[in-house]
Amino acid sequence: MTLLALSLLIFAGIAAILFFIIYVAYPKKSIVQERIESLQPRAETVRVFEEAPTKWQIFLGRLGKKVPLRPEDYGKYQRMLIAAGIKPDKITIFMGTKLFLTIVLPLAYLVFYGIPVEKVFTMRLLFTAMFAIIGYLLPTFWLRNRLKKRQTKIFHDLPDLLDLMTICVEAGLSLDAAMIKVCDDDQFKKSPLAKEIRIALNETRAGKPRLDALRDVGERTMVDDLKSFAAMLVQTEKLGTSLAQSLRIFSDSLRTIRRQIAEEAAAKTSIKLVFPLVFFIFPAILVVILGPALIRLSKLFAES
Repeated sequence: MTLLALSLLIFAGIAAILFFIIYVAYPKKSIVQERIESLQPRAETVRVFEEAPTKWQIFLGRLGKKVPLRPEDYGKYQRMLIAAGIKPDKITIFMGTKLFLTIVLPLAYLVFYGIPVEKVFTMRLLFTAMFAIIGYLLPTFWLRNRLKKRQTKIFHDLPDLLDLMTICVEAGLSLDAAMIKVCDDDQFKKSPLAKEIRIALNETRAGKPRLDALRDVGERTMVDDLKSFAAMLVQTEKLGTSLAQSLRIFSDSLRTIRRQIAEEAAAKTSIKLVFPLVFFIFPAILVVILGPALIRLSKLFAES
């Protein structure tokens, strides 16, 4: 038996043991739960207007259902998905992607490089474990990056949206009408902030209090400025102060914060430039300046 076939058999055995452990550890549904779920309407009949999942998504979803998750981890991933603009029911696809990459990346390393090229078994085992860890953590890094980009976009769009809302309120529109007008503006049609405000407006039309809906926007997006915005509206409604003046003051404070963040980033630039200057630019300059002099000195000492 060749070394490649032996390594593939070992990998297949480890993968089978891993799937067996996950299958045993995964909690089984009782007979009562299965009967209750059989009486509930199927997802295909309820979600008529949603896009049908692809075969790849169905496969990853089934794979993700086999991953045991603690309740706190399940809630954490759900909150991150919602804040990143992804539906919370995609958590099974997300976990399936983590498990799929955990298996595929080490297998690809073994087939294309580890077995044909790497001869040291310890290094092969070390890189296999490293690629498995990278495959498990890679979707989480992608989700955090998408979440951070969405929060940054909301943070930069909020002052401009509040300025336009202030103009609408001063023109005589109510707060709900001003939010509808702002969300329909071409500048904010594709903004994630406008999308979240539309969700809050739909919840308000369904009977939810407006302030609670705005608080939920801050909780969904994990943006502290939106939570402060909801608190400001609560305080304005309780004290009876001018809504337009409160919106203007709040937008000015957000712009001040944004300018301070930009100034802080600019001040850090000089410190960050020290390391490339010392380790990359200064050595090259020294070689260019002192190189000819050192060559000439070496020739003088050789002649003498």
